[in-house]
Amino acid sequence: MVLRTAISAAFLAALPAAALAHHGWSSYDPNTVLTLEGPIEAASYQNPHGEIELTVDGKHWRAVLAPPSRMDRRGLSRDALVVGKMVTVVGYPSRVDENEMRAERITVDGQTVELR
Repeated sequence: MVLRTAISAAFLAALPAAALAHHGWSSYDPNTVLTLEGPIEAASYQNPHGEIELTVDGKHWRAVLAPPSRMDRRGLSRDALVVGKMVTVVGYPSRVDENEMRAERITVDGQTVELR
């Protein structure tokens, strides 16, 4: 019983940290659609979701992608997201960070992948 209580307490203590580590999608404006096109400047293919960075019209953007497992299932491999490769990303701007967007789809090498 003591072990079960200790495990439960540890789990409950970790919940706030997990909630802060991953934001919800409500912080993005679904009424404003952005289309960004440019070369990838940085890429991350890790959980909880991938990200790419690019500069468009002098503004630096971070595009939040899908989790790697979903991108793999839909045909967007880690090898597709390399620095220098041209991409088109369509999605919604963040209401919190003016340099961030939530990507709904990405086009790389002529292939469009739906991320949500």
